[in-house]
Amino acid sequence: MTEPTAAPTAPEPSAWNIANALTVLRLFLVPVFGWLLLADGGQNVAFRWWAFGAFFVAMLTDRIDGDLARSRGLVTNFGKVADPIADKALVTMALIALSIIHEVPWWITVVILGREWTITAMRFFVIRHGVMAAGRGGKLKTLLQALGLGFFVWPRWSLPMPGFWDALAWGFLLAALVVTVATGIDYVVQAMRLRQTSPRAAMKRAAQEARRVARERGHQ
Repeated sequence: MTEPTAAPTAPEPSAWNIANALTVLRLFLVPVFGWLLLADGGQNVAFRWWAFGAFFVAMLTDRIDGDLARSRGLVTNFGKVADPIADKALVTMALIALSIIHEVPWWITVVILGREWTITAMRFFVIRHGVMAAGRGGKLKTLLQALGLGFFVWPRWSLPMPGFWDALAWGFLLAALVVTVATGIDYVVQAMRLRQTSPRAAMKRAAQEARRVARERGHQ
């Protein structure tokens, strides 16, 4: 009787695919967007519209590359690493530039970016125990950040009813701030739970227990 053979695992798709190309495009757009936003101290209407266009295209690629990767089986290790880095780089550039031109207070920038990069680092730290998937709160946070920063980037003062657009921008950004902090706390709790309940953690506890039992028997 022959032993059943394990089903062969599908090879990882090539990193040279359309989804990863869009991620790389988003990375290249980050410095372009930052330059356009900071040009003439952020007071040039034309440059601000171009900056908004670059920001909009970058956020659009964020949505499209993930959908393409999942629907066409193009998920790669490169994409898993590069995609969140591109997202954080874009948000980082937007917040720092808006703070430099005195449109967003520095304390908001520090709080949001502190949360973003801390959670990103924590995801890589606990990846040995499992992947922390983005939940609805994380997706809502991303949407609110995109809306809030987008309204701040475009030249609100050049539009009719600038006070209305200011209020809208602040409303979305403050909502994003609250959801960003709340989801950050939730991710920390998830990470702590994952480190305690993952198969890797169970194996480590079993190994520790085996060593303890062996030591006790050695002393008998």
